[in-house]
Amino acid sequence: MDLEYIYTSVRESLLYGRYVTNEHIEPLLTKHSAAFKTTIIGESVQQKPIYSIEAGTGNTRIFIWSQMHGNESTTTKAIFDFLNFVSSTDILAKSFLDRFTFYIIPILNPDGAELYTRENANKVDLNRDSVNLTQPESQLLRKVFEDFKPDYCYNMHDQRTIFGLGEDNPKPATVSFLAPSYNDEREVNECRQKAINVIAAMNDTLQAYIPNQVGRFDDSFNINCIGDMFQSLGVPTILFEAGHYEGDYEREITRKFIFFALFSGFKAINENVIAVNKKDDYFNIPQNKIIFYDFIYKKVKINYENKEKITNFASQYKEVVFDKSVIFQAFIREIGNLDGFYAHAEIDCNEGVFEDLKGNNIPVVDEKADFFIGKSRKFVNGKEIF
Repeated sequence: MDLEYIYTSVRESLLYGRYVTNEHIEPLLTKHSAAFKTTIIGESVQQKPIYSIEAGTGNTRIFIWSQMHGNESTTTKAIFDFLNFVSSTDILAKSFLDRFTFYIIPILNPDGAELYTRENANKVDLNRDSVNLTQPESQLLRKVFEDFKPDYCYNMHDQRTIFGLGEDNPKPATVSFLAPSYNDEREVNECRQKAINVIAAMNDTLQAYIPNQVGRFDDSFNINCIGDMFQSLGVPTILFEAGHYEGDYEREITRKFIFFALFSGFKAINENVIAVNKKDDYFNIPQNKIIFYDFIYKKVKINYENKEKITNFASQYKEVVFDKSVIFQAFIREIGNLDGFYAHAEIDCNEGVFEDLKGNNIPVVDEKADFFIGKSRKFVNGKEIF
């Protein structure tokens, strides 16, 4: 099956980049309302509508929500790509609609999406509110869970560029999964086993496209997290984490691999090929590690306490909303040997002398990454200007 061809034909062209809000998805909800049921099911803290999409008539009930964290939009794009697929004339699309009933909340946190923040308008992390249910968005998610009675839950997120995999030649963790624990002992019961088997099937597909770039998230139990809560309530729950692919800061390549994962996971359930115990395959997926910076500058000469010294330093992008789009601003984050850390861009400074725009001869943490190396090399926003 040519997933690349399928994806190219269904990719939703109206969604692009990191900033995705209700304003962006509302025209798509109108488009899909002819084939699927689209509904306003509640409101956010700031009275923005929270939408749902219901598709399919099958007995296997799939509950999907995205942008619980408002600034994590990659999976929202992939969900609309998938909706384009199931609304197509493809034979497998019809099979999915016959087998599954999908209940999708594309943006659970519309206030956070507009503000481009992890938290909601009350500055609460909805993914730590599954017990107390203090927020209207958390209460709505729980009500849908109880009313819809899903057979599987898909908890869709993004992760930062800092996560990587491997030892000798590390790669960014482009897609990561978790079958959350349901107790402190991290045991595997029948419910968690189902989530594990679906993840193993998705990993098998992704390894053909991004070998050694699929990770496993930490499975420490925290009942305040929604995935752990739903798993403990007896519903197989799968956490998706859309991560970094080389050069893909807009997450347009990663969205494709999230689509591949959704497609292959549903295909595996549809064909009932997940009945075999895949526990070993799942736990052999390498666990994410915090090992990456966006930039590392090596062999830099600095003036430290009136002594010249050769060292390294790193900078990291901060995502900032400007004019309804996200821009990436590089800030200095760490100075030192940086042993065990890697970079998405590594620059050899050849023992050139560091000097920032204020005349400092040593990098200053949390300052913008605008500086000179020697007299001829200028760096703006982390990158060398030629």
